[in-house]
Amino acid sequence: MCADASPTRVMVVDDEPVNIKLLVDLLQPDHGLIVAKNGQQALDRLAAGARPDLILLDVMMPELDGHEVCRRIKAQPELAHIPVIFVTAMGATEDETKGFDLGAVDYLTKPISPPVARARVRTHLALTQARRQLEEHNQDLEAQVVERTRELMARTRQVVRVQDVTIRALASLAETRDNETGNHIRRTQHYVKTLAEHLKTHPRFSAHLDDDTIELLFKSAPLHDVGKVGIPDAILLKPDRLTADEFEIMQTHAELGRQALLAAAGEEGEVDGEDIGFLKLACEIAGGHHEKWDGTGYPAGLAGEAIPVSARLMALADVYDALISRRVYKPPFPHEKAAGIIRQGSGSHFDPAVVAAFDACEPAFLEIARRYGDDSEIAA
Repeated sequence: MCADASPTRVMVVDDEPVNIKLLVDLLQPDHGLIVAKNGQQALDRLAAGARPDLILLDVMMPELDGHEVCRRIKAQPELAHIPVIFVTAMGATEDETKGFDLGAVDYLTKPISPPVARARVRTHLALTQARRQLEEHNQDLEAQVVERTRELMARTRQVVRVQDVTIRALASLAETRDNETGNHIRRTQHYVKTLAEHLKTHPRFSAHLDDDTIELLFKSAPLHDVGKVGIPDAILLKPDRLTADEFEIMQTHAELGRQALLAAAGEEGEVDGEDIGFLKLACEIAGGHHEKWDGTGYPAGLAGEAIPVSARLMALADVYDALISRRVYKPPFPHEKAAGIIRQGSGSHFDPAVVAAFDACEPAFLEIARRYGDDSEIAA
């Protein structure tokens, strides 16, 4: 007996025909009904696919009583959500407690009061409907979150591609004006990443060097000398050692680079404490990699912790690579000599913690120098 067109369905389980007729007559005008004459028949119909919105379950039945039927229903994940109301003549507190422990939501006591039965059935069906609507709403929200996450990931990938293209374009511009090789750029890029990876758990550096920052640091490192595009060719490409006046002009490349990147980031004039976008690290590196730990560097004479972490890392990487590379004013130094000079600069030229990281990463530095060497130009 089932009215499939009804919005709600109630299963009535009772071994007494009189009780079944009473409940059917009481509920049939408003609900579709599924009738089972014993506990096993109820379980069979549920196993066959019947999915009522509510089960009215007699407790005292032969073979399988209502308590056992309820236990088996609640043990099945696909059925456990169906609310069960026990129908029983047993009104003792311990009987009701047992039923609630098994998962029942309510009791109807015999003899059944029609108004009470209708009210309780209506209440629990309304709760079931509310729960279903909430679940559907949650599913919709989850679907929206998944879709929004997918959109954000796609947008993030696009932003990263734009960042990469911008950095590569600026780096290529700098490389066309620089008399140093492209391998110098690659070596310093890997030196900086090596130092950052080693220092990311250091108490003084952990707040500055998470994985995302290190990746952006690696991408930004090639821009450290972008300011050289503003240096006259007669000085930039001079095959001999620079005069004092020429070197003073050459030193301006750090501030030129910082200002150029600030303009590219669209934040020119907003430096201290301001977010200048994804080129922030590049600005720090370009403007600060010639600063010295003791304050004797250029262009701003920054000292100690006032020097950005990114610039401190590049300072060591750039000097080390210059030492092991051929320059117009010197031959390439062997690694041992270059490493000794780096250590001598601890506390004066370089942050001592960065020098300690260099000591720990010497094998990696040697491998990077070998992998990206310029034949006879590199002594490492």
